[in-house]
Amino acid sequence: MSTRTPAVVLLSGGLDSATALALARQTGHICHALTISYDQRHSAELDAAKHIAQHLGAASHRTVQVELRAIGGSALTDDIPVPKSQPPKGHTEQDEPDAGIPITYVPARNLTFLSIAAGYAEVVGARDLYVGVNAVDYSGYPDCRPEFIEAFERAANLGTKLGVEAEHEPWLRVRTPLIDMTKADIIKTGVRLGVDYAHTLSCYDPEDSLACGRCDACRLRTAGFEAAGIADPTRYAVS
Repeated sequence: MSTRTPAVVLLSGGLDSATALALARQTGHICHALTISYDQRHSAELDAAKHIAQHLGAASHRTVQVELRAIGGSALTDDIPVPKSQPPKGHTEQDEPDAGIPITYVPARNLTFLSIAAGYAEVVGARDLYVGVNAVDYSGYPDCRPEFIEAFERAANLGTKLGVEAEHEPWLRVRTPLIDMTKADIIKTGVRLGVDYAHTLSCYDPEDSLACGRCDACRLRTAGFEAAGIADPTRYAVS
């Protein structure tokens, strides 16, 4: 189904959010990309987001500053080392990071991001909010689960002006097109839609804009390209 209605797309600069933007564009939405700068250690993603928004034809791209480092509690927003390990040769997408909620979880990050995006959706008149969360290889983050997204959508429709004024169906729909996809399937989809993954950055601890190659995000990304049978264009600081 094609539509020329506006949509807000949360765009981090990483692989998943770039693919979500490409899918929203394929649907025919007029896409307003929204990037949240939260004083994270991997701020190189912000430059990647700008390039991706231009490359994939977003109608607009806005960056909002939120100081999550003020509360800390994560290796991405505090003086806590990012866990790293050397991926074994021949590793696969099934070589997942350790179980449990990792120290790279940022307290209430997706809750905060989605709330800001819902407010922006009200401003631009968008009924669709796209986010690239994934529940298959999601590294244990509780705010990437379908039940969280469903609960947030209900809250957004209860706590916004347009949600209250909507007479029939919910005003806002949170779209999660990647939520049941493997990393390999996400990559194949993005390549088909023309996403240039060389300009995305998913690393938790990049070195001079180069991916470290050893954090959980890098390991999942590398394994995804291997499983997809597609050459990994990522520039890694380590081989």
